[in-house]
Amino acid sequence: MQRLHLLGLNHTTAPLEVREKLAFNATQRAAAMAAFHARFPDCEAVLLSTCNRVELYVAREVQARPQAEDVAEFLASFHLVDRESIQAHLYHQSGREMVQHLFNVAASLDSMVLGETQILGQVREAYESAREQSCVGPMLNPLFQRAIAVGKQVMRETTLAEGRLSIASVAVDYAGRIFDHFNDKKVLCIGAGKMAQLVLRSFSALSPKKLMICNRDGQKAVELASQFNGEAAAFDKLDEHLSAADIVVTSTGSADPIITARAFAAAHRKRRYRPIFIIDIALPRDVEPAVGQLENVYLYNLDDLQQVVQKNQAGRQESVDPARQIVAAAVEDYLRAHRLRTMGPVIDQLYKRYHQLAQEELTRTLSKMPDVSEAEKSHLEELTRRIVNKLLHDPVQALRAADDAHAPAAQYIHAMERLFKLGEQSKQDS
Repeated sequence: MQRLHLLGLNHTTAPLEVREKLAFNATQRAAAMAAFHARFPDCEAVLLSTCNRVELYVAREVQARPQAEDVAEFLASFHLVDRESIQAHLYHQSGREMVQHLFNVAASLDSMVLGETQILGQVREAYESAREQSCVGPMLNPLFQRAIAVGKQVMRETTLAEGRLSIASVAVDYAGRIFDHFNDKKVLCIGAGKMAQLVLRSFSALSPKKLMICNRDGQKAVELASQFNGEAAAFDKLDEHLSAADIVVTSTGSADPIITARAFAAAHRKRRYRPIFIIDIALPRDVEPAVGQLENVYLYNLDDLQQVVQKNQAGRQESVDPARQIVAAAVEDYLRAHRLRTMGPVIDQLYKRYHQLAQEELTRTLSKMPDVSEAEKSHLEELTRRIVNKLLHDPVQALRAADDAHAPAAQYIHAMERLFKLGEQSKQDS
């Protein structure tokens, strides 16, 4: 289990301005995985990047690279940021802790919004992307498949996803504090991602006067407008749309802000300083923080919305406990299966080696006893087999029962290979 490692940060360890520095879009993730695999070709890896977390899951041989500091350096260098500026926000987990963390993530127990279903799809997407790039193998393949299954089980068998306070509902609540009605308001959605759609669905239910969808891909804007009874808006006329909108929802995945303070100031003047409510749920952020300093501009980002969500989740323990019980049982099942899967070849090699040695000695002895009958020979062979099995029983049982409470299973395997010279035998056989 020492071979499973995780390095990352999330909404509980790093503020938005740090998370956005390390965020990966789909193209960047593919490039990062290719670079990581080229640097550490014998290592398995999956990179998970969402609006609330960046985590790199790694499987490697004991004592091999990359170590935690190598992963931290890789993340920092890929984004051209100073490693020291992110070091304090990173967490490192290995073995059992790493498995439990991943299962909690897939089950949305580690999310900003407990019970949100989007994270399960994001875990699956990260795993599928890594698999397509041949970055996963015998360690991470079963681990991520089990994590996805656990996430589905929690959603299916608990009420965790019911009655949750979502980012979308919080956004609507904030808007209600600024506007007392919406039938004369214009809502502008910039981007066509899943988070934007969730918030857009909530505002669409308020029946605003006008619903505009603006996206670089015009066809996606048309499709989304049709879905929510809105109208597509040209991306190259964004400044005009900002002048007309009362509520803006933005989540584009752009590496740089698409709404700068300087550009928005001109649109703000055309509005004659009418109040505007802006929800920036992008990572990196779509809106420069300075925009929120302008008069009658109400700007909220992910961290602002998170504070309200966390207050609501304090009273949902009756939904959380059953989910945690499912995760705990799944962790134990996985670790047990992992131990058997890891130790099986070593145990098989151990029995083969010593039955072979015993058979060689028996053959040597029988060659000096020409008068032994076939029945007596059979009895001696059975005796030899049983002696070997009894001698190996205790060490094999210790190997099968190995867990992190006493020593990592990998240490037991290493000790058995040294004590019984299994590595040397495998080299001779090859």
